[in-house]
Amino acid sequence: MTNYREIAAQCLRDEALALTELIEQLDENFDKAVELILSCKGKVIITGVGKSGHIGEKIAATFSSTGTPSFFVNPLDAFHGDLGVIEPSDVVIAISNSGQTDELLRFFPFLLAKKIPVIGISSNPESLLAKHSNVHIKVAVRYEACPLGLAPTSSTTAVLAMGDALACALIEARNFKKSDFAQFHPGGSLGKQLLTKAKDVMLSENLPVIDPETLLSQAVINVSQGRLGLCVAIRDGRIEGLITDGDVRRAMEKSQNKFFELKVSDIMTKTPKTVSPDTKIAEISRLMHVSKIHAVLVTDNENRLLGIVDSFRTVIE
Repeated sequence: MTNYREIAAQCLRDEALALTELIEQLDENFDKAVELILSCKGKVIITGVGKSGHIGEKIAATFSSTGTPSFFVNPLDAFHGDLGVIEPSDVVIAISNSGQTDELLRFFPFLLAKKIPVIGISSNPESLLAKHSNVHIKVAVRYEACPLGLAPTSSTTAVLAMGDALACALIEARNFKKSDFAQFHPGGSLGKQLLTKAKDVMLSENLPVIDPETLLSQAVINVSQGRLGLCVAIRDGRIEGLITDGDVRRAMEKSQNKFFELKVSDIMTKTPKTVSPDTKIAEISRLMHVSKIHAVLVTDNENRLLGIVDSFRTVIE
């Protein structure tokens, strides 16, 4: 019986090796390509035929979402009107594994005539693509992961990874931030995480509050009724601490018979994690993860409780 998982494992090992070996191929041409893109006043046009074209589409999408305006042009359509979108202020990234793809090279005279700079990506630095490009990035693999050694597998994965490497370098060079990323992803969960603020999702009604002098025997009931597993200790309108169901359990185990003599103020956390109403949900999620807590308090400048954000409210669909 064919061991499908072993075939899959071998494929993944072969492609992982291909990616690792790309590191040795990085040279000054990669730096030149990044600088050329950074100096571009127009768009980055990515082109390629077949599988290279599919990879080019993904690279263009990654560039566009990370601050480098880019889109894909199919060279097969270039001579049917699409050449009109390529302008002298643009940069072209041309992808071909062999570097000899006729359909791709056919519109190079147009690019040369318009003096449009080209970044070529291929496995052959002696190819026509490499020779006619302003900058050539070598992306070569020893063999394809395909059992027949024929279907583009390792080679396309390698080009895709090199595209990601270019995107990552550009992100750093442009000082592209999370807030910038959110602007390009306003409709998705990533964008919402980066744009949504505490005040947009916090629980602000029927908040579980308690007096610091309340006995723990009563506090157990308050915590349970609050449905958040906590109560906020407030005196004279300001937060003095926080008590959770975990605090109550630990106090019960530790004090035993003296438990019913204890007050909320005896066991509460006096410096609970707080955020402002304008704190982004992404930052709150990070704070919860680092502090290993499931809720934060939303406060004003005078430490008054405005609301509570729990871990469920940080999950943006």
